[in-house]
This record gives sequence, structure tokens and C-alpha cells, in this order.
Amino acid sequence: MSIEFYFIAVCILIMFAAFDLVVGVTNDAVNFLNSSIGSKAAPFKVIMVIASLGILAGVTFSGGMMEVARKGIFNPQFFTMPDLIAIFIAVMLTDILLLDLFNTHGLPTSTTVSIVFELLGAAVAISVIKIAANTESAMALWDYINTAKALTIVFGILLSIVVAFFSGAAVQFVTRSIFTFDYMPRLKKYGSVWGGFAMASITFFILIKGSSGATFMTPSMVEWIHQHSFAIICVIFVVTAVTFQILLMKFQINILKPIILVGTFALAMAFAANDLVNFIGVPLAGLHAYLTAVGSSDPMNITMEALGGKVHTPTAMMLLAGSIMVITLWVSKKAKTVTETEISLGQQDEGMERFESIWLSRKIVTMADSVMNSVKLIIPEYVGNTFAKRLKPVESCTLSNSSEKPSFDLLRAAVNLMVASAVVSFATSFKLPLSTTYVTFMVAMGTSFSDQAWGRESAVYRVTGVLTVVGGWFMTAVIAFAVSFVFATIIFHFKIIGIIGILSFAGFLIWKNHVKHKDREKEKDEEKIFSMDTVENFEDALSATFDHLAYLLGSIRDSMDVTFEALFREDINPLKRERKRVKQFQIWTNTIIANIFKVLRHLQQEDEEVSYNYYQIIRRMQKISDNHRDTVARAAMHVSNSHKGLLPVQIDELHEIKLSVMEILKMAEISFHERDITNYHDIAKKYQSLRTLIEKYNANQIGRIRDNSSKTRLSILFYGISGNCLTMMRQNIKLLEIFNDSFKLDEKLSKSYIKLDKH
Repeated sequence: MSIEFYFIAVCILIMFAAFDLVVGVTNDAVNFLNSSIGSKAAPFKVIMVIASLGILAGVTFSGGMMEVARKGIFNPQFFTMPDLIAIFIAVMLTDILLLDLFNTHGLPTSTTVSIVFELLGAAVAISVIKIAANTESAMALWDYINTAKALTIVFGILLSIVVAFFSGAAVQFVTRSIFTFDYMPRLKKYGSVWGGFAMASITFFILIKGSSGATFMTPSMVEWIHQHSFAIICVIFVVTAVTFQILLMKFQINILKPIILVGTFALAMAFAANDLVNFIGVPLAGLHAYLTAVGSSDPMNITMEALGGKVHTPTAMMLLAGSIMVITLWVSKKAKTVTETEISLGQQDEGMERFESIWLSRKIVTMADSVMNSVKLIIPEYVGNTFAKRLKPVESCTLSNSSEKPSFDLLRAAVNLMVASAVVSFATSFKLPLSTTYVTFMVAMGTSFSDQAWGRESAVYRVTGVLTVVGGWFMTAVIAFAVSFVFATIIFHFKIIGIIGILSFAGFLIWKNHVKHKDREKEKDEEKIFSMDTVENFEDALSATFDHLAYLLGSIRDSMDVTFEALFREDINPLKRERKRVKQFQIWTNTIIANIFKVLRHLQQEDEEVSYNYYQIIRRMQKISDNHRDTVARAAMHVSNSHKGLLPVQIDELHEIKLSVMEILKMAEISFHERDITNYHDIAKKYQSLRTLIEKYNANQIGRIRDNSSKTRLSILFYGISGNCLTMMRQNIKLLEIFNDSFKLDEKLSKSYIKLDKH
């Protein structure tokens, strides 16, 4: 291939740098946003502005990290420019695809782990090709790969998981023991000292330890800072401690908020300084390799020893990359998705859990509970009681607007930022591409663990979430290595054709991920319909509950309509889609049940009738959800197994049942939506008609069984669906009765119920 081809390849690498900045920041925004957003330390826009400034400052500190992409994983002196271009294109394509995949599913992964293992996989691929092509050479694979540096990086990343978790847990335990959950009285007494220490530690690791990588600092400036580091720290401690004491005593300002905002700036800065290499390090290394080759007499065969030396990265280029990162931070919807995952796993109170429990999480929780019980036997009782009293979470106040309620308090948020920024910046000073995702995530999990956020009601779900995220990290390494290995091999052998083919494949996958993310966002928007965020009094709460029930019944009605028609046509695709939606309906049902409890608590009634209705509402709504799920599952399983379709007469009968079901659901939906159940008698009559109709059709089915026209599977399907429909409609009527009993919507109605069977 000509040198012009590699010029185009370098241009493609630069273009990839912009794309990688977008998907990288989308993934890593959680690292510096989750503490300030989760604790609601400031308005969202203020937090974003501070994080943006931190990114712009941090990119100027990342100069020293750029060497990792050039010589941190492989030995460049054994590769030519074409070899490195193939490696770098394979790495960037893999990185964009991998990060976009994780972003779509809202899972934070490590841009550092991905870039390290992508470089390793692509470099191994090209090395194997070179070894196979030159059989006379005595060089082995480990001569091409910088195994010592690669192992150091990998070990540092793995060690960070353990260090970050236990550092977060230990610091939070000590901090919480000092201040407790009711921290404001103690914060006024000695919070300024703690705040001064926090600010001093953040400044020490960010300014002093990170200064050696700054592109704008001369060696003499760095040397001066290092020589006077102790004095600088003391000044910062004294100044901030005095300032915080004045803010506390004179202006009654909660000093945790400025600490969190400064910590957000610091962690955003540490992120940009440490992780910028993950996004533009490879394209810059490719550009440097190309310029080195072009300046030589034999550009296609000269080896790249020049990449082993120090290369100055212009500050303007760093700031341009930082600007792209800031823009992405503000406009990316996927960044918000990833942030929500970490915040939900660390929230102090119970709520709707994103992850289900698995056997491993249950075993871990059981083992942890057993260990804690053993520790309690060893510790003196008075010591245990003292710590238990100080670490006991304070019951959260019930807010009229639950959207104002933070996921965790300001004290934990401050510890998250302080510990995470310190660990990340310390690693940066040693030019170790530590994973900011691993550090911030595990620090957040450690602090939430110390705060007992993983209580018995939520522990198994939180542990499952952590296992899912950590498992994704290991999958990142495996996928990154394998995919970049394959891509590098294809690009090396097929050149431009291989690049075009991989680009087409990558574009298709990114488009599919985009569509999937839009669907997930649509589901979240639907979930927001069931929130009680705007409820301020009983009347509004009651009105919202009726709207939620109406929306649920309307959605179930649409689902049943699609399910029946797809079953009649034996069309599996709509049935598969409805089966996937079933889980969403269950979530909605559970959310409405939780909201109903909130509504009924407003009544402040303590009679047996209301208590009985608590139980009845859950029972009836769960039966509606269960029977809907069973109907969809039966239809989908029957068609997917390619069993014989329904007989024409069965289709006609089920069609009549469907019309009756649709009518009853529509009437119930209108009743709940309009908060008016005066049409109860009409709905009850429709139910009695449906019951009579089903009894008639069940008798017809018996005849078909006797004359053998309907086989066993068809008979089971027919009876199952008709029985589910009858049960669902009966539960709708009982719900109307229960709500009338609970909220006295119609005194006359309660005296004239049409009697139904007790089930």
C-alpha cells in the first residue's frame, strides 16, 4: 500500500478520536457526577458547569499519561508504521463499539481496561503474524509485548477494586462514627477541621501529585511545588478550616455542599487527566508514527523507536479534546442512563431495585450476615451498642415532593469524592492508567456498605447489581482482547477492504444500540407516569392513583388485543414483543401498589376495614398482572413451539371473549380515569354476560374434546385463556368495590353490590 493510504488511515484515526471522546465521556460521566447528583448538593446545571470546568482543567494535566498508548503495552521498536496503524485502527474501532454497547445498557465499564486489553489484543495479533512470516527470526511473542508494564497496569487496575472499596468503607465508617446521620449539630462543632482535612487532601493529590503531568508547567515550576508541598498543604488546611468555621458560625452554611462541589471539580479533573489517554492517546500515537515514517527515507519499513521517547502534546490539542468532552457531557442521554445505575445501587432508602436477586448474591449476603453475627460475639457489648447507636440511620422525612429527596446524604457524597479523587490522582502521578470507573464505583459501594444502605430488604438486589457491573468489567477485558485481535488481523491482511467492512459492521451495531437505547428510554418515560413526585395532599394522591390504574388497564387492554390477534394469525413476532413487555407490566403493578400505600397512609385511619383493603388491593392487582402474564406466555409458547393453530370455531369463540374483555377493560379504565364508578352496574352486567359466554363456550369445547376435533394442547390453551380472562375481569370489579369502600366515592354503591364469588 502507498503512503497516501496511511495518510487516510491517520485521518480516520483522528475522526475516531472524536467518536471515542463521545462514547468515553458518556461512560465515565458517572465517575464524577454520581455523588453530587445523588446527594442533590446543588442544582443540576450548577453541578454540570463545575464538572465541565474540571474536565477542561484536567486535560492539561494528562501529558504524562499519553506515553501509555505509545509504549505502555508493546515495544514500538519492533513494529513498522503500517503495523502500528493496523493496531491503532483495530483498537479504536473496538473501543467505540464496546463502550457504546455498555452505555446502551446503562452499565459503567472501564475505558482504561478496554484500551489496555484492546492494545494488547491487537499487538498480539500483529506480533503473531510477524513471527509466523519470519520463521528465521529468534524473537518470541514476549519480545514484542511490554509484558512488565502491561502486567503492572493490569495488577494496578485489579488492586484498585479492593483498595477503593475498603478505602471508601473505612473512611465512611470513621466519618459516620464521628458525625452520625444527624450530622449538622456535630458539623458545627468540629466540621471545619474535617472539611479542612478533606480540602487539603484533595488539593495535595490533584495539584502536587498531578503537576508533573501538566503540559503547561515547566520542570522548574514542578520542582518548586514538590519542594514546598508540606507548606502548601498546611496553608490550604488552615485557610479552608478557618473559612469553613466562619461559614458555619456566621452564615449558617452547610460546608458539605462546597466540599462536594470542589470534590466534583477535583474528580472531573482527575478523570480528564487520567482517562484522556484512553480516548486520544491512540490516534495521537498513530499520527506520531506516521510523521516519523514520512520524515524517513524508507517510510514503509522503518521501525518506530521514536515512539519510545518523550513526546510533548500541545495544550491546545488537549483543550480541544476537553471541549468535545464537555459538549458530550451536556447533551448525552446515555450518560444519564449510566449515572442512574450507580446512584440506584447506592441509595440509602428502599425503592424499586433495577436488578433481580441471583443465587450468588443470596449466598454472599448470607455469608456476610453470618460473619457479622460472629463479629458481634467477639466485640464487647457496650462497644457494639455505642457504634450501633452512632451508625443507626435516621428515618428519612416524608417529603411532599419525593423528587426533592436525595439518594444519599451530603456527608457520604463528600467522602465519595474525597477518597475517589485521592486514589485516582495518586495513580496518575505514577503514570498508572488506573480505572476511574472502578475506583469511583467501588468507593461508592464501600461508603454505601458502611452506611448500611444494603439493608436486609435490598442487600441481595444491590449485591446482584455490583456483581453485574464487576462481571461486565471482566467481560470488557475478554471482549476487548478478542475483538481487537480479530480486527487487527483483518485490517493487516485486507487493508482498505477490511477497514470498510469493519466500519460497515460497526455502523450497523451502533445504529442497533441507538434503537435499543431509545426503546429503553421510552420504557423509563412510561415508568415516570407512575411516580408520585407531584403529590402534595390526599386528594391529589388519590387522583394520581386513579390515573395510574387507568393507564395500567389501558396498556393491558392493548396488550391483550395484540396477543389475541397474533395468536389467531400464529404470528410469533408480536407475541415475543408482548412477552418482553410482561415484566414491565409487573413493575408498573408493584409501583402502583406502593403508591396506594402512600395514599392510604394519608387517611390516618386505623380500622380493620382499611387494613383489610390493603391486603385486598395487592391481591386483586397481582391477580390481574399474573393472569395477563399467563395469557401472553401461553399464546407465545404455543406458537413458538409450532403447535397446531386454533380451530376456526375456537378463533370465533375467543374473538367474542376478546371483544367482551376489551369492553370491560375500557369501561373500568374510564371509571378510574374519571374518578367516577357510577357505571359499576354496567361493568358488572358485562362481567356476568362474559361469564355466561365462557360457560357456554367451555361446554362447546367439551364436545370438541369428545369428538377428538380439538387435541389436548389446543384444549389446554383454550381453557387457560378463557379462564384467565374471566379472572382478570372479576378482579377489575372487585377493585372498583375496594376503592369505593376505601375512599367512599359512592355511598349508595356500597349498599347495592352485585354479589360475586369470593375468589
